[in-house]
Amino acid sequence: MSKRWRIHPHDPDRIAALGRAAGVPAVVAELLICRGVDDPTTVQDFLDPKLSHLREPERLPGCAEAARRLHQAVQAGRRIAVYGDYDVDGMTGAALLWSCLKLLGADARYYIPHRVDEGYGLHDEAIRSLAADGVQTLVTVDCGIGSLAEADLARQLGVELIVSDHHEPPARLPDAAAIVHPRLPGADYPFDGLSGSGVAMKLAWAVCQQASGAKRVAPQMKDFLVQAVGLAALGTVADVVPLVDENRVLVHHGLKSLATRPTLGLATLMRLAKVEPQRGPDGRMQLEAESLAFQLAPRLNAAGRLGQPQLAVELLVTDRADRADELARYIDGLNATRQTLERSMQLAASKQAKESFDPVEDAALVLADHGWHPGVIGIVAGRLADRFHRPVVMISLDNTGLRPGIGSARSVPGFNLHEALADCGEHLIAHGGHAAAAGLKIEERQLAEFRNAFCDVAAARISTEQRVAELFIDVEAPLSAFTLQTVQQIERLSPFGQGNARPLLCASGASLAGPPKPMGPNGQHLSLQLSQHGVTLRAVAFGVGDQAEQLAAVDGPLDVAFRPVINRFRGRQSVELHLVDWRPTESR
Repeated sequence: MSKRWRIHPHDPDRIAALGRAAGVPAVVAELLICRGVDDPTTVQDFLDPKLSHLREPERLPGCAEAARRLHQAVQAGRRIAVYGDYDVDGMTGAALLWSCLKLLGADARYYIPHRVDEGYGLHDEAIRSLAADGVQTLVTVDCGIGSLAEADLARQLGVELIVSDHHEPPARLPDAAAIVHPRLPGADYPFDGLSGSGVAMKLAWAVCQQASGAKRVAPQMKDFLVQAVGLAALGTVADVVPLVDENRVLVHHGLKSLATRPTLGLATLMRLAKVEPQRGPDGRMQLEAESLAFQLAPRLNAAGRLGQPQLAVELLVTDRADRADELARYIDGLNATRQTLERSMQLAASKQAKESFDPVEDAALVLADHGWHPGVIGIVAGRLADRFHRPVVMISLDNTGLRPGIGSARSVPGFNLHEALADCGEHLIAHGGHAAAAGLKIEERQLAEFRNAFCDVAAARISTEQRVAELFIDVEAPLSAFTLQTVQQIERLSPFGQGNARPLLCASGASLAGPPKPMGPNGQHLSLQLSQHGVTLRAVAFGVGDQAEQLAAVDGPLDVAFRPVINRFRGRQSVELHLVDWRPTESR
């Protein structure tokens, strides 16, 4: 579907002034201004964030009390269980907190619920089982803030419950011994964007301080915390929280930690996934945030999506090389299975959408089928939401008709899924989530009524103007501007991700220097050469292999929107463009 391009205004005087005052090249100054970093005194903090910029853990609401209780539990020899979530954020947070407790000599175990059989959050049966196994202290990671009934059960069973979470707090909080959360009512913590693993890292830091009896922790604990920052960075990137403030600090330093001292299991998975550290803008070895987002996180997530999250946590914490190799290979195989399921569902869902979706009239899509894997529908819903720029709900219906359908929804900017599902709640068994992503359960007989209700809500809240996807472009420049030196300067703005996307640029009047060529598994991507004013650069367009003929058929010059990257191959570096969109030049 066509997109509306919004190119950031170019102010040469402002760019030059910031470049002089902050001592940065013009291209960096312009991109900083696009990101709202226009005060020379804050530029250096943005480009070179320090670990000292992390706030002390006692400032995080509830963290000091939770750390005190956990340390007491360790000293008393109480059995502790770390209860995580089945996504990468929850798994990395659980792994680092469990590792912290084991470092201190705790009798500790971890528990990750089954995505389909149990679903998100604390569960009565799990609490009863853990209590029966002798667990006396239960600490959550990335879940629990909405588990009111489960907290009451834990108290009845004599289990001390400590909640660490980052999701939206309900009006009434669970009756827990301690709650660690950046947005607790009445608190004034200055940054509310921490991931679940970021909260867990702060809690582990505070526990290490308790064990050390001082803010400066013992050397062994300091080494552990450096490694924990790497795990928290992986969870933060995977959870797609904004890479600003403390998240930017965590990821900036976590990428270096993962490059130099990953856990044994992560190092094994990195070798299998061919994720190799690169020399960063400061000359130190580091990973790229995109490697975490597109190579490591999907593999770990596959274990959670296909019902085996415990194995992913075991991979993150194992100290046995043979077990690390076994687990990494198995999880890589799960990811291949996930990719196969995803491709099959993508084809089926796209066919449904093509048959039923009117891009002019319809404000949302609700798709359903029997046998779609409930652990994968969220990925496909996200891809369709990006493609059609509409909120998408995908529902996996039970083949037997005995169990409710499980749905996953993804939104577009400006449409709050959580509120929309609440408005359609009479047709649902249950629902939860937040503005951008949500889940639901539904009886199959309610499907038609829910589809009508949800589409009506979307039509009322998404204007015709909002139904056109927009590209917010940082800079327009000729292809000749993208030298290796210039792109290396652009890399200084990394780590890139949510809230600090890799710069999106555009050039007008380019042309194809030959027909696009399919590449990748099943030809799902395109490789092409773009030329302009005597300069030719290689470009790659991901996920649009089916549009090769459409692109080749464009008669005349093209405007192209792209993200410039450095391609590293066999020790050589070159500039490559990741193509995001294109249009005939005359359409401007």
